[in-house]
Amino acid sequence: MSLPSKALTSLPAQIPLQDELPFHTVRFRSPLPGPRLIVTAAVHGNETCGTFALKRLAQQIEAGEIKLLRGFLTLVPVTNPKAYRLQRRAGDRNLNRRLAPVETPKEYEDHLANWLCPLLAEHDGLLDLHSFQSGDRAFALFGPANNTGALEPFSQASTEEALVQRLGCNRFVYGWLDTYAKGIKRRALEVQAGRFTADSVDIDTAYGVGTTEYMRSQGGWAITLECGQHDDIGGRDVAYQAVLNTLIQVGLIQGAAPKPSTDFEVLGLYDVFDRFHADDQFSQVWKSFDPIAKNSLIGKRADGTELRAEQDCFIVFPNSKSQPGQEWFYLAQAGGRLGR
Repeated sequence: MSLPSKALTSLPAQIPLQDELPFHTVRFRSPLPGPRLIVTAAVHGNETCGTFALKRLAQQIEAGEIKLLRGFLTLVPVTNPKAYRLQRRAGDRNLNRRLAPVETPKEYEDHLANWLCPLLAEHDGLLDLHSFQSGDRAFALFGPANNTGALEPFSQASTEEALVQRLGCNRFVYGWLDTYAKGIKRRALEVQAGRFTADSVDIDTAYGVGTTEYMRSQGGWAITLECGQHDDIGGRDVAYQAVLNTLIQVGLIQGAAPKPSTDFEVLGLYDVFDRFHADDQFSQVWKSFDPIAKNSLIGKRADGTELRAEQDCFIVFPNSKSQPGQEWFYLAQAGGRLGR
């Protein structure tokens, strides 16, 4: 089983820290040197398709059905034990935001970050397995082009680009942190204008740092795979195959070389809009990757201001439940990377 027992889920949300499930990894090391890969699942506790996949893989390696040729592999089937126990996105807060070691930990995820961050830094690369609330198929997020900028300097774009096309999905998204930073600048202006107070919203780009961004900050490469909808058991197979393809691609196990996707779409995030008021409303029920034609109405502010698409685009991560001062939706445009 890869879901928490009734004995765990029946516990109250807040229990003594020492009574929570321990942080746990499954590690395999070859006698021969080689790549160092970490695969994480259940960073958000209700996203368990990767948990099933990693437990399946660990059993096969332990049984000798899959052989590690070189290097070492770390599997983290349940990255956030408290959120997993509660079967919800977070324990005390979202682990995948503002991820960094915490000198004086207060919340559960602070303690978790102090364990997870050094663990990530031990590795060359990360595959982070997630699932989503609504959408039509799996997609992967990869990092920026090589750059020496201050926000997210990077030098392994070719590694990520080669791997992301071999995971087994055919939709790829980039531009997360750049776009998030753009939104933070806009939000800071709203604070200056008096719409929000500085202590009620996040105006630090560090809030956008999750597992993959932290991994890149330590010199590694990182990819997030959204394997399917939360309740779709088919996501377990998507996750499992993606992990196998990654292991083969980086040379940790033998197998037929995964072929790159040829019929795919690549989308670059380029803008994000916060919700200003609880009465801000979408013009219709949107789901991620719905296409929007230029000049089409996306939503209306509480004061009647219309938000329309300035160009043909796609809506990504629309959140009808977002709170004022938080991201409401992102926009993406087709192409820009991977030869598109």
